[in-house]
Amino acid sequence: MPGLLGKKIGMTSVFSADGKNVPCTVIEAGPCVVTQIKSVEKDGYAAVQVGFQDIKEKNVTKPLMGHFKRAGVTPKRHLAEFKNFEKEYNLGDTITVELFNDAELVDVIGTSKGKGFQGVVKRHGFGGVGETTHGQHNRQRKPGSIGACSYPAKVFKGMRMGGQLGGDRVTTQNLRVLKVIPEHNLLLVKGSVAGCKGSIVLIEK
Repeated sequence: MPGLLGKKIGMTSVFSADGKNVPCTVIEAGPCVVTQIKSVEKDGYAAVQVGFQDIKEKNVTKPLMGHFKRAGVTPKRHLAEFKNFEKEYNLGDTITVELFNDAELVDVIGTSKGKGFQGVVKRHGFGGVGETTHGQHNRQRKPGSIGACSYPAKVFKGMRMGGQLGGDRVTTQNLRVLKVIPEHNLLLVKGSVAGCKGSIVLIEK
């Protein structure tokens, strides 16, 4: 799907035409520069690689610097590929947030906030033991049994236990586009988007 790289600015709310206060996420979508055109003949598939946010040359590896010089663009911090653009693009072309002028719904891909090592109640929604009856002491938020001890005498793969929570790639689908502000490269979508303020997101039509 065609799309752009962007940065999550934060959340706010806007009033709809019928006077309802709608919560929305503000995303700085682009401008992105075309850094590579991939074709079926050469690469096995057709796609457009775009770059977002400038970076100093001293912070770029030599192979990547050659990649940018071949495209005739300044070095970019983030790269991503998108397919099926309606318009034909050339190296160095700029794609702006106006790409979403005619879009009603978009998918936004982000990295969820990392929450560190968490127990089963927070991570998987376990209910705990409830009332502390029958001499139950201090195990309100413990997972309980994780398997039989005699047979099969092992813990099955996929057992829900405590562990790292967050920091995952999360796709939020079918977010309604509320407003496009081209002069500030801003896109307003209804609802929330995974990630913290300032995190990089992919927006797909």
